[in-house]
Amino acid sequence: MVSAAILAAVAAAQTGPLADEIAGRLTANALKADVSFLASDALKGRLAPSPELQIAAEFIAAQFRRAGLEPVGDDEYFQTADLVSFTPNVGGMELSFEIGGKTVIPDKAAVALEDFSAREVRGARVLKLSEDDPATMAVLKSEEARGRALVFESSSTGMAMLALRTAMQGSPPPALIITLTPVPMPTGSRLRLREPSAPVPAFPYPMLRLWDPEVRKALAAATESTVSLKVPPPLSAPVKLRNVVGIVRGSDPLLRDTYVLVTAHYDHLGVGGSGEGDRTFNGANDNASGTACVIEIASALASLPERPRRSIVFMAFFGEEEGLLGSRYYVGHPLFPLGKTVAQVNLEIMGRTDDDSGPRVGQVNATGFDYTTITEALRRAGEEAGVQVLKDEKSSDSYYGRSDNAPFAAAGIPAHTLSVGYGFPDMHRPGDEWQKLDYDNMVKVARAVALGIYRLADGSDAPEWNKQHPRTERYIRAREKAAAGK
Repeated sequence: MVSAAILAAVAAAQTGPLADEIAGRLTANALKADVSFLASDALKGRLAPSPELQIAAEFIAAQFRRAGLEPVGDDEYFQTADLVSFTPNVGGMELSFEIGGKTVIPDKAAVALEDFSAREVRGARVLKLSEDDPATMAVLKSEEARGRALVFESSSTGMAMLALRTAMQGSPPPALIITLTPVPMPTGSRLRLREPSAPVPAFPYPMLRLWDPEVRKALAAATESTVSLKVPPPLSAPVKLRNVVGIVRGSDPLLRDTYVLVTAHYDHLGVGGSGEGDRTFNGANDNASGTACVIEIASALASLPERPRRSIVFMAFFGEEEGLLGSRYYVGHPLFPLGKTVAQVNLEIMGRTDDDSGPRVGQVNATGFDYTTITEALRRAGEEAGVQVLKDEKSSDSYYGRSDNAPFAAAGIPAHTLSVGYGFPDMHRPGDEWQKLDYDNMVKVARAVALGIYRLADGSDAPEWNKQHPRTERYIRAREKAAAGK
């Protein structure tokens, strides 16, 4: 494999005028300025919805305005979504354990409900399991789990509820599932957002997280215990959230009404738990870094003396952390025809090089790397800019449906998410702060992406799905429907 140092040396000798012009307009200090504001304590983790998320949206719009992007939306640079928030009613919840003949009642500030439905469970016997124990999954599939309160002991932040629900498919239904976590979760009462006509999601059984240390200690010492739970109906309220959208219009009369999208989500997880210590989930790498790249790539490309032939749309989504809400909303309410949207490049986790798998310097990865021709254009641009655009063999396909590229791909639009890595220290933790990002590396990656985006928008041929790949068939069918206006 060619090293990043060799690529950089080759690029220094071979960069063309366009790469040089982009490099002169896209700086590490500008990226740092954006990230340090978006990930500051003042923005309190940018939870969707929150006043701080609205401040972040105004900041992004201001940067688009500074760059000279044309506004797109119902209100200047904003696409406004009228939604309804559904919040599990933790305040009205009744939760208690019978342990060793004593009633133990957890602190409600140390409980996060994952369910939204009114529920009642009386005296369910506790079955203690460990996510680190391979035998746990076997128990989930056995009759022993039926009607029991499954309590998972976690060594980290707890088994993901999605993974648990997946593992439980086809299993005898438990009475409820509780995951014990050693640290506070982002909030004790996670909301979900839906359009007013959409139904409130319901799980087949209650699911909650709990981090009360006294309860954890009591359960650890108990051989027999039961749990009772009563949850009232969820709270609901109307809420407005905004995607931030601006456009650089293309120069070709025939191609300017086709669009390349450059996107990132700007929300994160808010402030979690209670007590002393840092409880702000700043979300610097996830995903102030991607948002900053969108802002600065937009500024660089908008200021070039020659615009590409196609139009480039720059967009920051709300609510990715709540289930890709902003990108799903856009695809359901597109500002530009989906049939004329030729590509989407989504940016996430762009700033840290200390990936869990090892250092990630001078490279960027694409999910679904082999699915479209977009990655080849980005790879060539990366070579010119001294950055490797790679396929992460472990994560490329498995992460394809887990970020804001997924709704666009489902609509048939060739789409990828670019990331420097996939896991890093402090991910979804309060420690994800702006000082820990490698801005020198981040700017190299952003310049490579900007060059690739320009080339995609300036090319005569639109990106295509790889018809030879077995996983692209449904995307190709969706593309055909979109092109036909169906």
